[in-house]
Amino acid sequence: MSKFLRVFFLSAICVCWFSVAHAAAFRVGDQGAQVTAIQSELANLGYDVAADGSFGPATQEAVKAFQRSVGLTPDGLVGENTYRALMGKSMPEISRGSNYYVRRIVQSSLRYIGVPYVFGGTTPSGFDCSGFTRYVFANAGISLPRTADAQYTRGTPVSYSDLLPGDLVFFSTYTYGASHVGIYLGNGRFINASTSRGVAIDSLRSSYWSSCYIGARRVL
Repeated sequence: MSKFLRVFFLSAICVCWFSVAHAAAFRVGDQGAQVTAIQSELANLGYDVAADGSFGPATQEAVKAFQRSVGLTPDGLVGENTYRALMGKSMPEISRGSNYYVRRIVQSSLRYIGVPYVFGGTTPSGFDCSGFTRYVFANAGISLPRTADAQYTRGTPVSYSDLLPGDLVFFSTYTYGASHVGIYLGNGRFINASTSRGVAIDSLRSSYWSSCYIGARRVL
C-alpha cells in the first residue's frame, strides 16, 4: 500500500469527539461551514475550488493564488489578513473537533516512515521513540515531555479496548516502566521509532509488542 493510501485510510478511521480550540488560521484539514464560506468566496472570484466544506490541497492552492493577487505571503493559510481581504470582515473564532488534531497527528507521523533510529534523536534526520512522538505532536500544536516515562504521566489512562487513533501507547522494553512509546493508528496498529527499523508501523498483537505493552494515554 502506498504512503498516500495509508494516510487516506488511517485518517478515515479517526473518531470525532468535539471540543473548541482557538487557532490563528484556517488550514488544510479544517472542515465545516466556515470553510464552505471561504471556498464559496474563492469560487465567486473565479478560483477552481469546490465549496464542499473540506479544506484540502485544492483549497490551499486557491488560497495561495488569492494571496498572491492581493500582495500577501502565499502560505495557503487563511489567517486574519487573508480572511479580511477575502471576506471583507474580521475572522471568526475557529471551531475544531478533536478529530482535527488526530488527523494532523496521524498524517504527520506517516510522513516519517523510514527515518532512521538515532539515540537522542529529535528531528527528521533521526528519531528515538519519544523524540518522534514529541516532534509529531508538536507539529499539531501539542506539547509533550521529552522522555517516554515522562510522557506516560500526561493525559488520561486508556484501556486497550478503548484505544483510539492518536493515543500514545507505551511499552516496557529495555528497562522497567515506560521505556518505549508509539502513536496508535487504529485496527491494532501503531507507529513508532524502533531501534531495529527506524520509524515503522507495527502491530500491538505481535508476540513481542503484546508481551511488553503496559498501557496508553490520551492527551488530545
